[in-house]
Amino acid sequence: MVAPPVMNLLVENRVGAFPEAAQKRFYEIRSLIYEVAREHDLGELEETLKWGQPSYLCKHGSTLRVDWQPRYAKSVDVFFNCRTSIVETIKEVYAEALYYRGNRVITLPLHDPVPSELYSCVLMALNYHNLKKRPLLGA
Repeated sequence: MVAPPVMNLLVENRVGAFPEAAQKRFYEIRSLIYEVAREHDLGELEETLKWGQPSYLCKHGSTLRVDWQPRYAKSVDVFFNCRTSIVETIKEVYAEALYYRGNRVITLPLHDPVPSELYSCVLMALNYHNLKKRPLLGA
């Protein structure tokens, strides 16, 4: 696996404030995001802060945010745009395989393995505008 590029300084500062276990989980998710973008030739991946959260966006994608919050201290959350069908589709395809909060969040417990299903979820977000007319977003 090729290492992701150097982290955006604003993102690095935000993640540096996370507890150690949350930082580890964040870096696992970040690596997966870059792996998906590279393996599917999704083009340049922008890493920035949006709404104070580390965020990732490709040209044909929907913004994907990853964050740790003290009120949900035992997990790192992956946020999807609530104006898309991404989480609704993920819930239909992966039902019990993932943990959800509302219509825009997959929550990943800090001490569980990263579920393999997350790969497809990230792909749905990063390639959303190319997939949105396909049944179940091409899953």
